[in-house]
Amino acid sequence: MSDTKPAEAACPACGRVSLLLRRPQYEGFTKVGEETTCAACGHVFAAAELPAAAAPKPDLFGDDRPAKIEIFQGGEAGTLCGHCLNYTINPFRQWCARHRREVEATDSCADFAPRPPEPPVPPPEKPKNILFAE
Repeated sequence: MSDTKPAEAACPACGRVSLLLRRPQYEGFTKVGEETTCAACGHVFAAAELPAAAAPKPDLFGDDRPAKIEIFQGGEAGTLCGHCLNYTINPFRQWCARHRREVEATDSCADFAPRPPEPPVPPPEKPKNILFAE
């Protein structure tokens, strides 16, 4: 049995299945309890009226999904403008330097030129201590 509290229940006052609102009750600055009310009509539930936790919902998808979903076939995604050498992006527009026009990252054309791989970034050097000679 789980300790989770139900989020919805059938209200005995209005007869509808609605969400339950939980409001903390305080004595001074100390929390002493919790008041549960119906979101539809405002009926305050007594402790005996609160429903038991609902049974867990069944798993709809199970384990029959593939491990990795492939959207593009082979090199299909590699010829998009977003991966092109001539594609320039700035905060105001996306631009093709070869055709001199605005493009979207998902456009493609016959003049695609792959962007060269970026060189690895070297680790930062240890800052020199100028106060004390080493």
